[in-house]
Amino acid sequence: MLVEREGERVNHKRLWRVYREAGLCLKRKKRRHCVRIGLPRTVLTGANQEWALDFAHDVLAAGRNIRVLSVVDAFTRECLALEVDTGFASRRVTRVLDEIVSRRGRPQAIRCDNGPELTSRHFLAWALDCKIELRHIQPGKPTQNAHVESFHGRLREECLRVSWFTNLFDARRKVSDWRVEYNEQRPHSSLGYKTPAEFARAALTQSYGKDVGSAHFENAAGVFNFPTAPAAG
Repeated sequence: MLVEREGERVNHKRLWRVYREAGLCLKRKKRRHCVRIGLPRTVLTGANQEWALDFAHDVLAAGRNIRVLSVVDAFTRECLALEVDTGFASRRVTRVLDEIVSRRGRPQAIRCDNGPELTSRHFLAWALDCKIELRHIQPGKPTQNAHVESFHGRLREECLRVSWFTNLFDARRKVSDWRVEYNEQRPHSSLGYKTPAEFARAALTQSYGKDVGSAHFENAAGVFNFPTAPAAG
């Protein structure tokens, strides 16, 4: 086309042959896609066996986008963290997880998607150091992380869509208040219409007897600190 604009007529096949022989062809790099193998879901029998992690999105009154990092215990359905910010690097994600681990203990596994924050070298090294199995879902299949997707449905319907966030601090306050309500006051049909905090308390009592030892509320959201073994004698 450029040659024709100069007023010359050249056979397009001959032009392509000369163009190729001159080494002017540049190969386009194919985008590398992450390959994940779908694994059958394990049957969970206790807290801290698997945490589900994902991000939700919303916007402030000024039009600035915000992200909400959600961490949910897949067995008790407790919301362990709801962090709100304009962006999350992998180091910020691991700081949030470290804070949960410090008061609750380490999970056996974390189920998450393939976002850059969750596939970075730092995040993978952190999980390896903490001896936590990472269960990345297959790209384009959010239903493989169904627990946190269901949680996000409630978060959007009951908090994000009905709230007007004037600024980042207002968003953090309102989302934090909703998290307390979700853990302490909202019955869950899959938990026998108990709240996540009530179900966690019942599960802990069943596992460790009446004397739950160090199990107690560590914060206003009603998240338990699960002991790693039953109290001795």
